[in-house]
Amino acid sequence: MKWQGRQGSDNVEDRRGMSKGKMALGGGIGTIVIILIVLLLGGDPSALLNTTSSGTSGTEQYQPSAEEAQLAEFVKVVLKDTETVWGKIFKQSGSTYRMPVLVLFSSQVQSACGYASGASGPFYCPGDEKVYIDLSFCDELKTRFGAYGDFAVAYVIAHEVGHHVQNLLGILEQVNTQRSRLSETSANQLSVRLELQADFLAGMWAHYEEGLGYLETGDIEEAMNAAAAVGDDVLQEKYQGRIYPDSFTHGTADQRKSWFAKGYKTGDFDSGDTFSADI
Repeated sequence: MKWQGRQGSDNVEDRRGMSKGKMALGGGIGTIVIILIVLLLGGDPSALLNTTSSGTSGTEQYQPSAEEAQLAEFVKVVLKDTETVWGKIFKQSGSTYRMPVLVLFSSQVQSACGYASGASGPFYCPGDEKVYIDLSFCDELKTRFGAYGDFAVAYVIAHEVGHHVQNLLGILEQVNTQRSRLSETSANQLSVRLELQADFLAGMWAHYEEGLGYLETGDIEEAMNAAAAVGDDVLQEKYQGRIYPDSFTHGTADQRKSWFAKGYKTGDFDSGDTFSADI
């Protein structure tokens, strides 16, 4: 992705180096591990963020490495590009795009949705309309999941911004309301459709990003590899040795790739109705 020398977003809140107590998640160790893995690309963090805190809070001087400093500049540029693309799309439909804030944090963070650790991966909180990311996750994309390239990271940011778009359109609230009335299996199925739509919206952003002339050869493949690497079936097979379709919350590798590709190819929001489509 062509990003160096370009303007980044001002809607970034840097909380790296800030700490807030100790994290504790309810449930058994095995349950905690799979929840953290399955939720690596965000969504509704309410199940993950069932936390309590203890200890003291404080702030320490944070010194990012040169690589992390460059990565922070990169995600700011990606965020700026999402603002440009979604701003134009909303304007064309007669609406105004309300920009989210991107929060950079290290180790753990407090959001309007509760506390989260860096191990939970990036997430979007509708309560404060902020996207949260510990940049160490970008290394995990490569070392743990084999998803290489800067556009793999761009896909992650675009996916979380996709949840923000869903929130602005009222989709996120409708889905969360419906999920509260359903059985666990049915609620999971609805979550899958929500996440696949966020993948579609990430692909839709990539469609317009290419139109701006910022994509390079291999970028889309990097995003597709990242989407596949965090498919529910891939993660469960890798970490549990078995696949449990009823517990899927984000979709399979093939589904995630397919819906990202559809958004990229069409650039048309009307083609992204994952809630009525045969996914």
